[in-house]
Amino acid sequence: MCRTLTHFPNSCLERAKEFKTRLGLFLHKSELSSDLFDWISKHSKERSVSEDVLGWRESFDLLLSSKHGVAAFHAFLKTEFSEENLEFWLACEEFKKIRSATKLATRAHRIFDEYIQSEAPKEVNIDHETRELTRTRLQAATACCFDVAQGKIHTLMEKDSYPRFLKSPAYRDLAAQASAASSTCSSCSCSPDEPSHT
Repeated sequence: MCRTLTHFPNSCLERAKEFKTRLGLFLHKSELSSDLFDWISKHSKERSVSEDVLGWRESFDLLLSSKHGVAAFHAFLKTEFSEENLEFWLACEEFKKIRSATKLATRAHRIFDEYIQSEAPKEVNIDHETRELTRTRLQAATACCFDVAQGKIHTLMEKDSYPRFLKSPAYRDLAAQASAASSTCSSCSCSPDEPSHT
């Protein structure tokens, strides 16, 4: 594996530059956070970045396990005006980490008021039965009181928004560039002591 840029073939460096440009356009168009843009800019020549981007299409859970995948998916959902689904799912993930019973109850009511209650500011699309079940579970809040609602939103995003994200021009273009950069760089088998291929 190449360890320094001087040992990369020119085609690999050109692909990395193209990939960085495409990723920059995706980030700009999607209005992703500057933190993500900074991270990508610093790491755009690393093979792990292109592997991360390509991994997003493997499964929805792989996308959700990637910090940058979540940010890219969130930006996409904003274009569809459905970011509340991911925000609710993430809020539930954070909620499960709370250990204090007092904080758990307080946070549970805040999540319910923000995402579940009818006419909530970021109301998610769940059925009446799930809403009422969640309301009942709130009376004795535990770490799993949102599990049913969170599961339904996960399924909704996986079956509906995620396929559209993968088909979006921004992601398809980005994945094509990542794939090209990955395949070009993986064909580079030079070591730091060997001359680069030209």
